Amino acid sequence: MYPLVRELAADGIPVVVTCRVLKIARQPYYRWVKNPVTTAEYAQAYRANALFDAHRDDPEFGYRLLVDEAREHGGQVMSDRTAWAICSDNGWWSVFGKPRRGRHRRPGPPVHDDLVNRQFTTLATGPNQVWFTDITEHKTGEGKLYMCAMKDAWSGRIVGYSIDSRMKARLAVNALDNAVAARAAAGMPVAGCIVHADRGSQFRSTKFITALRRHGLRGSMGRVATCADNAAIESFWALLQKNVLNRHRWATREQLRTAIVTWIHRTYHRRRRQARLGRLTPIEYETIMATTTPQTAPAA
Repeated sequence: MYPLVRELAADGIPVVVTCRVLKIARQPYYRWVKNPVTTAEYAQAYRANALFDAHRDDPEFGYRLLVDEAREHGGQVMSDRTAWAICSDNGWWSVFGKPRRGRHRRPGPPVHDDLVNRQFTTLATGPNQVWFTDITEHKTGEGKLYMCAMKDAWSGRIVGYSIDSRMKARLAVNALDNAVAARAAAGMPVAGCIVHADRGSQFRSTKFITALRRHGLRGSMGRVATCADNAAIESFWALLQKNVLNRHRWATREQLRTAIVTWIHRTYHRRRRQARLGRLTPIEYETIMATTTPQTAPAA
């Protein structure tokens, strides 16, 4: 209403007349002219910005989890009720929320081109040329446990992974950072490596894209609802499901975490021979072949 009073005043209509017609006091109007944006409105804007950043990075989060992210990373402290009001006004709801009648959420747009085109092995003629990544989950007595893995298409080795109780963008970023660190410790350059993922929000997040750029990696993303585009990592999940996840009912997350890590390093890497690798294990294949194959990424 105050902007209308100011517009009419600019057209030559006295403020006192406009206020009398609109039945409003003049003093609040003049205070508004002097300070059109209040301190409370500034605070609300900063809170909304922090919630928006958190929602963009992790669309699965509801407003209660967004409050934690806004406080931890955005420096904005607010009550759950305040966060709910802001999220409600802007339509920032968890993608796992209750479906609304007549509304269907479409998959998010890709943030990278598909650089693999299902050439799972022919494109990778050496280590750190193509990595495949994905996230899986499994129930325990304490709740779900999530795992993100990075698999080298050349050797089939799991070069990095991250396990957590929450499926956030940080889960994918930690797996990527661990993979880069492990390869760097082995003296194997990773710059230019293609990292292929599906269109999950964790892999489309700003945090993950920034991590790719920081390490000099190239992102690649498959099509919608096409599991074959990421079949290389799906085959690993199938083995993990059969050999670990479905073998027992896991009481705690720590029990399942320990079982997964043990199976990867003791069995999958060192004992499970693969026909594609000439009946060698991933560790054996890399040890024998790494000295005779190129370690640079394929040309763009």
